[in-house]
Amino acid sequence: MLSALARPLGVARNMVRCCGSMAEVPFPEASEGSETKQRIVVAVGGNALIRRGERLTIENQMKAARADASPALLKLLQDNELVVTYGNGPQVGELALERSAATFDVLGAESQGQIGYIFSQAMAGVGVSAVAILTQVMVDPTDPAFKDPTKFVGPVYGAMEAKALSESLGWNLKPDGEYFRRVVASPTPLKILQVDAVRALLAVQTPTGPLPLVCGGGGVPVTRMGNDYANIPAGAFEGLEAVIDKDRCGALLAQELDADGYIILTDGGGIWENFGKPGAREMKAVSASYLRETKAGAKFPGSMKPKVEAAIDFVENSPKPGAWAALGDLKDASKIVLHQEGTLIKKQVDGNVEWYDRSGTPAMKIERTPRYP
Repeated sequence: MLSALARPLGVARNMVRCCGSMAEVPFPEASEGSETKQRIVVAVGGNALIRRGERLTIENQMKAARADASPALLKLLQDNELVVTYGNGPQVGELALERSAATFDVLGAESQGQIGYIFSQAMAGVGVSAVAILTQVMVDPTDPAFKDPTKFVGPVYGAMEAKALSESLGWNLKPDGEYFRRVVASPTPLKILQVDAVRALLAVQTPTGPLPLVCGGGGVPVTRMGNDYANIPAGAFEGLEAVIDKDRCGALLAQELDADGYIILTDGGGIWENFGKPGAREMKAVSASYLRETKAGAKFPGSMKPKVEAAIDFVENSPKPGAWAALGDLKDASKIVLHQEGTLIKKQVDGNVEWYDRSGTPAMKIERTPRYP
């Protein structure tokens, strides 16, 4: 139970209300050599392109991208160096239903192109040139994840339907909130093969682009062949049957790009203590060590746990003392950057955690059920 946030960019300090009193909170500093610009990686969830109750069509995804994602990303791009990564859970699951003979590395590549096209079209509508990069990501073929699939893909099912699909198609399905979804292996990302192309685009980026769209759906999982096998020569890259978690890949991308910040945008807000229970409260800012010690997000259904873990990993592994991560709702993207919504994660926070003061405001109901029906 925790929720996430990021602080105003290009502002050194500000006053925020914490626990009913005014407290001074230091905001992330700008990159060295720049007064305002920070290099930020933003991860947009695959569910963010599907509004609750709508069918997974290209038209509906385009509508959501134009209405929700493009204005938020445009605002971030105006004052920062920006890279976008995105999830593909609903989309790759839909493709798997349509093309049962295709492997998940191929389906992942197809979904990268599909969603990259949607984002590119949406960003073009606000005057930004976006470049979708088909991204391959190295993984270990002996990763334990291949023996214990955990990555949710595709639509949600009721218990009886899930049982029937498991028996008829041999799918592995697990609970996702009150529903069930198919799960596939999700190995740890080790290296992003196209990261130099991202650096080249960032070197010439302006407020109108180019905006790199990279590591879609966690990237295509590949490994380098050690020996000849069938018609695959030794040393060649070979795709693997898996879907890498986009938040973990986003954290690796942020590290490899030496980013200042990493924002994970969701369809359900930030990090909470005692989520869904009386007295639940949302975190405004929190130290990575506190999150790890309290196992924040571990009891959330669905994908909240890997989001929190990915944010922690980036902050703890960054060589920058001021590195930060943030979690929050896509619709609140601009407020997240202004430290008005979401949860900010840093290496150190006074008192380890600061809470939002929600007294006097109506109780908020946040859905954690997958949007894709």
